[in-house]
Amino acid sequence: MSILLDIKLKKHNKVYCEGSPSDFKHDGIALLLDGTVNLQLSAKNVGIFEAFYNSVKPIHLVTSSIDLAVPGKIPAGVTDIPFEFPLKPRSGRSLYETYHGVFVSIQYHVKAELKRSFLNKDLTKSQEFIVEYKAGLPGLITAKPEPVNFKISPESLQNIKDKAKVPRFLVTGHLDSATCCITRPLTGELIIERCEVPIKSVELQLVRVETCGCAEGYARDATEVQNIQIGEGNVACGLSIPIHMSLKLIL
Repeated sequence: MSILLDIKLKKHNKVYCEGSPSDFKHDGIALLLDGTVNLQLSAKNVGIFEAFYNSVKPIHLVTSSIDLAVPGKIPAGVTDIPFEFPLKPRSGRSLYETYHGVFVSIQYHVKAELKRSFLNKDLTKSQEFIVEYKAGLPGLITAKPEPVNFKISPESLQNIKDKAKVPRFLVTGHLDSATCCITRPLTGELIIERCEVPIKSVELQLVRVETCGCAEGYARDATEVQNIQIGEGNVACGLSIPIHMSLKLIL
């Protein structure tokens, strides 16, 4: 019968410095769950909604708290404390999907608080998480494919003062659906029928248009979500260019 004795150090390089962390006392560890709907002013529309904005308080969709640890000591090193929250709305409320908008934001956070004595500052850490509707939920409105044909020419452009100076061109194409699930790509095709000047690049821009209003008026704000290049250089006319844009989730 062989006996083996071994020592394993946590650091792979086996290099340590003088002094080492020690246990520290705490007055309890708590975890808070919060989900809110907030109205926020856009810098472009200050003055339009101020009266409305000042009268609307954040709407709490879900609030909950649990105690993870009673007052005591935490040993040196890494301490993992598992936790679990039931994701249920407050009475009379519903949970909405996470949304970061210009005027409205819907956000969910978990916040950890490590309480310490009055001579030491409490430690806090907040982390946002995403709430998403589950496919097949009763009463959930699902997106139905709605193919859309489009045609772009100088006459169809908006916010152009002198359209006569715009080179003559015609772009046609279609989107497979104007409504789609955020986890699925936006697809379709584009064809440059004609253009009287050389083309440098063909880019597809996804823009979010958000409208918010009250008795004082309405405001409309357009912001770019993402941009991809689908054609490089002087693309040949009559060539079908596929459109495939995956929507990126950024936290």
